[in-house]
Amino acid sequence: MLTHLDRLIIGAMLVIRTGLFAAILLLYGLAGVLFAGLTPRWQAPDEPAHYNYIRYLATEKGFPELVAGCYDEAYLAELKRRKFPLDLTIDSVCYEFHQPPLYYLLAAPIYYLSSGSLLAVRLVSVALGAGVVVFAFLIARTLFPHNLAIPLGTMAFVAFVPMHVAILASVNNDALAELILAALLLLLVRCLLDKNPLSIKQSLLIGLLLGLGLLTKVTIYIAVPLVAMMLALRAWIDIREAGFGYVRLIVKELIKDGLMIYSLALLVALPWFARNAALYGDGDILGLGRHDAVVQGQLRTADLVAEVGTKTYLVNFITTTFRSFWGQFGWMAVPMDNRTYFFLTILSVMALVGLVAYALTTFITTTSPRQQAALGLMAAVILLVALAYGWYNLTFVQFQGRYLFPATIPLGLFFSLGLNEIVKRQWAWGLAGVLAVSLFWIGATSGYSGHWDKWSILFIGLALLLVVIRQLATQYWSQLTLLLIIICFAGLGLLTLAAPFWFVVPYL
Repeated sequence: MLTHLDRLIIGAMLVIRTGLFAAILLLYGLAGVLFAGLTPRWQAPDEPAHYNYIRYLATEKGFPELVAGCYDEAYLAELKRRKFPLDLTIDSVCYEFHQPPLYYLLAAPIYYLSSGSLLAVRLVSVALGAGVVVFAFLIARTLFPHNLAIPLGTMAFVAFVPMHVAILASVNNDALAELILAALLLLLVRCLLDKNPLSIKQSLLIGLLLGLGLLTKVTIYIAVPLVAMMLALRAWIDIREAGFGYVRLIVKELIKDGLMIYSLALLVALPWFARNAALYGDGDILGLGRHDAVVQGQLRTADLVAEVGTKTYLVNFITTTFRSFWGQFGWMAVPMDNRTYFFLTILSVMALVGLVAYALTTFITTTSPRQQAALGLMAAVILLVALAYGWYNLTFVQFQGRYLFPATIPLGLFFSLGLNEIVKRQWAWGLAGVLAVSLFWIGATSGYSGHWDKWSILFIGLALLLVVIRQLATQYWSQLTLLLIIICFAGLGLLTLAAPFWFVVPYL
């Protein structure tokens, strides 16, 4: 039976969770509106081409066709070089006309009602992105219902990666794609954790979401193998729990669920695939063959490797990917400053080290087989997205970290797991040493350059002070641990809010 003190503690934690949840969502919304309002027109990757797709739907009352002339590398380079001046039209920029239609159908009424307002259409993406932020919390809470820091940390990561918010505040189909994938991941995780057989309702909902994903963006086609992985993991766990005498029954259920899910998904997407096959020919159901034929002039990987060498290519690939994941605005024209990247590198290394420690200790000893399977599914999302990104870069030079954003929720989950682990007592003095060295390095380089990185010094200094105090004041361990994690994500939040003023407005 709960005591009065227990009820007070539970009530206080509920208030804290609700307050932090609302604060993260509110700050995301504010940052999204700032990016949408302050980013100059067309100064987001591929935005003119996505906007023209919406305009075509709203004005022509039909679907567009990707044709020769939709991509002119020289003209696009001139537009970007001159920052899209009013005397140069974007009407011919239509190389996204092969994309699946769902996002554009959703945005077309907003375009029509707002008389083509770019800001109004950008805010559609911001609203969709808010759904992604909420699903991030729900997925992490489903996996870790008794640890407040991990769901809120996952949510904050998704909401406070500056480049992620910049993309979610521009005209493109990424926000809807991420939202559908997030909803699907939540269902898959819940199905893995549930010991009961899949219901018809669950199978139909998974199939519907999968079909909608096929109609949204090719980058989330990773959902097709993810569903198969969920079904296979469920079957394997069920066999281990029930015994091998039930193999035939369990496999029969797996086949039935798989047929129902994939049949419905194909039924939803089939009209679009048939339309593309008839329009583009040669079985080109995604329009990618036509896209490759139309989009000529992009820098190819083989040419760059021949020019700079493999080592330089790989260094540039890793460095630019990391930096542009966190923030490189416009059409990759405006990076953040080196001190900001250094701060983000420290935070990332801390999370990575903590994640390794978690995998070697906590993961093995405290997680159930079903929870391990669900975490494996989240890791598979990252792996599949990374493989797709690497595969794309085998042909074209596209060092853009934004292509990893379909994996933002799993990345945020593991980032939060790592930070939550690294602040534990057994690693605390090592963490204090890393923070002290980082603080010294930032102070030394700032003093040498004459430009003091006040925000990095403030947040790293506060974190170091809290780690030391926490070690000495053990009775406040839990409260100070939560505060330490809040400081990490608060730093990201403030960076995201400041980014439009520090990087976008002055340079774009």
